[in-house]
Amino acid sequence: MDKIECTDKIQELLFNIPLFKDLPSNIKQTLLEKLDCQFFHIGKKEVIARQNTPCKYLYVLLEGKLRTDIIDALGNEILIEYIEAPRTFATPHLFSADCTLPATFTVLEEGILLTATKESFFRLFAQEPGILRNFLRITGNCTHCTVKRLRMLSYKSIRSRITAYLMEHRQAGSDTVTMVHNQQQLAEYLGVTRPALSKEINKMAKENLIRLDTPKVHLLAPDLLQQFI
Repeated sequence: MDKIECTDKIQELLFNIPLFKDLPSNIKQTLLEKLDCQFFHIGKKEVIARQNTPCKYLYVLLEGKLRTDIIDALGNEILIEYIEAPRTFATPHLFSADCTLPATFTVLEEGILLTATKESFFRLFAQEPGILRNFLRITGNCTHCTVKRLRMLSYKSIRSRITAYLMEHRQAGSDTVTMVHNQQQLAEYLGVTRPALSKEINKMAKENLIRLDTPKVHLLAPDLLQQFI
């Protein structure tokens, strides 16, 4: 990572993330003075933070894209999510009891990263209750997403994991899913091999449970699919 100066463009990106968005102008003007922070250019394949290391900073991805992986008890690498700017990440672990990161964050697309020390960010809470409210809301959303992710990985069969994914991503009031992952990414996300995933998807299509219309998947029998989850 290469340290860079904060520009007007970077400040604009910073104040568009949910944590700092809609703050009064007087708070925005002094925020960077109150935070002990640094800005970095991050390159592809760089590791920003590693699993099982202490979370010492508030992390804000201002530009770029990250991949989040965990190594499970069996030594398998499991894709958790893709993180796209602009947003904070790893927020639930900043003030947790042991402050240990549960995952490794790797750069997929180069961008800009802000890091701020935990101590300076904590002081900011006391001075600006609005930022504290935003932080608690973001942390709650992250926890909810983690619970959903772990629930999906708890399913034993590939079909159950595929079904859970489709149900989670189906459009409101519709039986159509617009895929956000290609097949390789989906296999990694579901913790299965690509050949096994492809085989099961084809079986589900032959059984008229789903119809493939890349990048869309149509759920032909939602009620029947529910029995797998």
